Amino acid sequence: MRRMIVVSSLLLSLSTSVMAAQVYKWVDAQGVTHFGAQPPQGQQATSINVSVPQPKQAHATPQTTPAANESNVDADQAAIDKKVKAEVAANEAERKQYCQDARVNLSQLENNPRLRIEIDGVVTRIDEDERQKRISDLRKSISENCK
Repeated sequence: MRRMIVVSSLLLSLSTSVMAAQVYKWVDAQGVTHFGAQPPQGQQATSINVSVPQPKQAHATPQTTPAANESNVDADQAAIDKKVKAEVAANEAERKQYCQDARVNLSQLENNPRLRIEIDGVVTRIDEDERQKRISDLRKSISENCK
């Protein structure tokens, strides 16, 4: 069976080169270029080589396989995941620190009715209304941000 395929392939490849006829090119009196299998009588014609050149051997180009593409995508995704996890961990640590500081400030406000604050180098005592406002603001902030 293989022998038949090889022989028929060989004959087919040889038959195309044998069947290639001679082609002539000429220009008529009006300046129009013509092509034909037989040259015209009484005019100068040029013979054209119509043999088909053998195809060049294609260099083996490295094809990226789907597995290689997936590994690149997986590596990129892993790097993105790692970066996102680091950002989330940093945000979580910052939130915990904020909550801890807010709770300390709330306890200071609740336990010390005579609280003094320093603004621009001047120490002043806050009144009860300001203290209650700050306590309610801190409680609201803690309930919203610290779960």
